[in-house]
Amino acid sequence: MLFAKTALSPYWDLHFFEIFAQIGQRLLLLFQGGGILAADEIQILVLGCISISCGVLGPVLVLKKMTMLANSLAHTILLGLAISFLISRSMFSSTGFDMPHLLFGALIAALLTVFSTYVLTRLFRLQEDASIGLVFTALFALGIVVVTLFTRDVHLSVEVVMGNADALRFEDLVVAADLALMNGLFVLLFFWPLQMSSFDSGQSMMMGNRLNLLQPLLLFLTAASCIGAFRAVGVLLVLSFLVGPFLIARLFFHRLWHLLIVTPAIGIFASLIGVALARHLLSVYGLALSTGGIVSTLIALLYPAARIVSKFSRLKELKSN
Repeated sequence: MLFAKTALSPYWDLHFFEIFAQIGQRLLLLFQGGGILAADEIQILVLGCISISCGVLGPVLVLKKMTMLANSLAHTILLGLAISFLISRSMFSSTGFDMPHLLFGALIAALLTVFSTYVLTRLFRLQEDASIGLVFTALFALGIVVVTLFTRDVHLSVEVVMGNADALRFEDLVVAADLALMNGLFVLLFFWPLQMSSFDSGQSMMMGNRLNLLQPLLLFLTAASCIGAFRAVGVLLVLSFLVGPFLIARLFFHRLWHLLIVTPAIGIFASLIGVALARHLLSVYGLALSTGGIVSTLIALLYPAARIVSKFSRLKELKSN
């Protein structure tokens, strides 16, 4: 299957519900071996893979109270992206949007964030949340300064912060799928140690699980997920994929393996609705809105809706009992 390079979309000028009927028809055609992936389908698949890669890590991060560090990573990689963009444009005579260089710079910034936090916590005896706050604000502020001073002539700041789902290509789908597979295998292979450390780290250490080895790997995969998602949803909105679907799933499910299944499913659902809504608003009303922003807003709106449903279901159970 190839990515459709034509500007004409099979979903153009369709209303919201007509888009889902078209998706069903085209999926059937693709499974039969015909047709090519359209831009909207690339967006759905990439966002779906991001939902999986973030959805299997999100429950572990929240339960282990590492959300603040994940938030820090999502912000501080802006510095690495900005510096690698400038180096790539000046030294390699490119446009600066060279994906390997951007990813390498973001990875260096993520590792610098983790290492600086570790140094402040272990050597200077600062509390972990204070160390994260100090490193987070310093590196993110420095990234904003670099973007503001040196990238005014490009759209780096907008695309890095908000993402640009319309610019996604088949190569981005490959990267997102690899990350989803890698994170899924990590959670599958280390499910029991992760579950034990999430709910009872003291007992886990007594039983001999080497959490000190799992935590850096978890942070590395979190950083890689943030980096892999920045083209679609930016370095800030990716946090909604890491935390939002889990908070919704936790209202109805409490077992970790249930959460690891339902959390990505919620992200995929929001991604599908968000892409369809973005296409509907553009083709029918001429409103060109950020697809990543729409998906993140939907995730945010799903939480209060799910909370209301959860309360009503509990009241119904109490009345029945």
